[in-house]
Amino acid sequence: MQRTARETAEPAPVHTPAAEPAQPAAPQIQLIPASADGALDAAEEAVDLLLDSGRAPGDVLLLTTGEQHPWAAHELSFGDAAYWAQHDAGDDVFYASAGDAGRAAVRPVVVVALNGGTDEQAAAALPLAMGRAGALLIVCGDPQRINSALGAGV
Repeated sequence: MQRTARETAEPAPVHTPAAEPAQPAAPQIQLIPASADGALDAAEEAVDLLLDSGRAPGDVLLLTTGEQHPWAAHELSFGDAAYWAQHDAGDDVFYASAGDAGRAAVRPVVVVALNGGTDEQAAAALPLAMGRAGALLIVCGDPQRINSALGAGV
């Protein structure tokens, strides 16, 4: 007796909700009011508190919308490859320009210092930062500017 194609075909996989990949939860957002001149200091304080509370240094990415963090500026003086190799090692807090956020890997915590740049740059930086934050996004800056940027895309 010959079997038809229908009889020999493998059964179709059963599609159940439990088999669905879990959608990543949106990170929690924490806002820290600060002037543009004080945003970097506020961001550094946030990082210090995270580390003091037991967060691993490699869990944290700090992004700036204005001037580079002094650590990033110093490390970039050794060349782009060495700078990004430290990022890829993932064993310490990494400091980058918000413009480079797309190149950065996801880390559990992203801290953004709205320490300059245009409103458009801030509005573009926050969705990128949110996409890199696994659990927590901390934004330090002027509350009106933060709300304006958050309303623009986050």
